[in-house]
Amino acid sequence: MIELKYFTEGDIPQLISWIDSPEFLLQWSGTGFTYPLTHQQLIKYLGEANKEGSEIQAFKVVHVESSKVIGHISLGSINLHNKNARMCRVLIGDEEMKGKGLAPLMVKELLNIAFEKFGLHKVSLAVYDFNTTALKLYQKMGFRTEGLIREASRIRNDYWSYYEMSILDREWSGNRRENLGKVDGD
Repeated sequence: MIELKYFTEGDIPQLISWIDSPEFLLQWSGTGFTYPLTHQQLIKYLGEANKEGSEIQAFKVVHVESSKVIGHISLGSINLHNKNARMCRVLIGDEEMKGKGLAPLMVKELLNIAFEKFGLHKVSLAVYDFNTTALKLYQKMGFRTEGLIREASRIRNDYWSYYEMSILDREWSGNRRENLGKVDGD
């Protein structure tokens, strides 16, 4: 149903079109980019990504049936010595594709890359506490909450708190065996 392919310079305009506010940019990327998101920021991001030994693997999400690019997801802070990384920048940007159960497939594909291709031991993530849909998804996929980081990100005159979550390779293997099919049919 979906496929992850490397994010390229040709994908930049579409990604920029999906990021329509400072709040949405912060929710998507944390503090990694500044609003408005620009071509130059994404060129720098790409310059550090998708190479042998890169700490970032950035992907566009392609809907196989329509061949449309519908989103973005990345694996960042890859540390092969400690065998860990962070899942980040998770987005279904195509409005027509939201609510169709594609997010679990995106996460599943990225975790397959993390644990199978890179042989990682742990994948972590940060998710803002008000993003209950994402929290439920990550819990369902086997991520465990490690803690709440209070009022860590400033947006205008407000501060947002986020949960640190992670999944270990053995938890992913067990989760895949128990839920094979359940995640695919979500």
